[in-house]
Amino acid sequence: MGSSMKSIRIGAGAGYSGDRIDPAVELAAKGSIDYLVFECLAERTIALAQKAKRLDPKAGYDPLLEERMEAVLPICAEQRIRIVSNMGAANPAAAVDKTRQVAEGLGLRGLRIAAVSGDDVLAAVRDGDFRFVENGRPVKELGEKLISANAYLGAAAIVEALGAGADVILTGRIADPALFLAPMIHEFGWSMENWDLLGQGTVIGHLLECAGQLTGGYFADPGWKDVPNLARLGFPIAEMAADGSAVMTKVEGSGGLINKATCTEQLLYEIQDPSAYLTPDVVADFSHVTIEEVGRDRVRVFGGRGKPKPETLKVSVGFQDGYVGEGQISYAGPGALARAELAREVLRERLGDYEISELRFDLIGVNSIHGELLSKKQCEPYEVRLRAAGRAETMKVATMIAREVEALYTNGPSGGGGVTGFTKERVAILSTLIPQAAASYRIDYEVS
Repeated sequence: MGSSMKSIRIGAGAGYSGDRIDPAVELAAKGSIDYLVFECLAERTIALAQKAKRLDPKAGYDPLLEERMEAVLPICAEQRIRIVSNMGAANPAAAVDKTRQVAEGLGLRGLRIAAVSGDDVLAAVRDGDFRFVENGRPVKELGEKLISANAYLGAAAIVEALGAGADVILTGRIADPALFLAPMIHEFGWSMENWDLLGQGTVIGHLLECAGQLTGGYFADPGWKDVPNLARLGFPIAEMAADGSAVMTKVEGSGGLINKATCTEQLLYEIQDPSAYLTPDVVADFSHVTIEEVGRDRVRVFGGRGKPKPETLKVSVGFQDGYVGEGQISYAGPGALARAELAREVLRERLGDYEISELRFDLIGVNSIHGELLSKKQCEPYEVRLRAAGRAETMKVATMIAREVEALYTNGPSGGGGVTGFTKERVAILSTLIPQAAASYRIDYEVS
């Protein structure tokens, strides 16, 4: 069991797949951390990764994995910082193989790298009698449109890999807070049924999972919420105690800030019921959490609780949902808005000849965010950009949206310019629930 006096420092190295790498390097080099955690999987990310893996069995892991590992592995190996990440995405085994190659290329020998798999439950979901949470429809009716089904696994696999001495752990779909909870369980010897400790650890994991959002990213609002040196935003560190409480901080001298407001905003981020935040490990209760500033860029967080874990696991199901087409064109100068509105009506009529659903038109800078009602009293802009977008069942029809926007050059109002357009396959995400026992993890190891 862990000592009650023991503490560990966990750094958040990424909050999404394409996140900045420099702050993670700063954490490793200057943060005196024990763990560096990269949280890189969004719901749609793993479905796209599964598609990539179908095309290439060596693909399907995070596109920045190699670059991140090249940047942080030398420092982490030297300072004995352990790395935990879901950058394995749809292909943890390939991610581990690539990481081993990077390590060997850097001359780093003896690194123990673990691949955690088992979250891919596509076969079970395709063949079983499951329904979507959002609409109650049977999952199996999607048939060949199904791309992926990944269950949100909990902390147990990472805890086991840490216990086996892994220096780097790369997973597929693990619940975001569990990436951070696992080192706490390992270091402090928490029981997997101590619900209050797991609940409090999940609070800290939730605060860390979006990285820079805790240190002033997605927070700054000049004159209202000023953030110093946002251009050099530092990522957060949790100084964890064995009782699950933590002081949230960042590297001294890095940009950004951590205060009660940044922590409160992130605590409430993507939360439906604060008293029942469902994870594979625990139903966490955020409703009694206390957030108190104890120094400059130092915020103590405690008071999380927990109840027994759910009997089911959430599964993100990715499926092919037609094609999206989009085109944009700009108008500027006197009468810009009237010309853009005329172009919109021309497009509305021309695109009506095709089978396009969810067709929408936005005047960017006028009504594209708040809609016609809230935007109608605003002064007329000197420049405006028209966007047309819609969904079709075939790529050919979806392509017509961008083609008709481009045709406005010579077949529409005067003065249009700067046309852009694209067509892409639409991957949609819905969720279903499976019994906890329906998904089991596997760990494979490689040594550099």
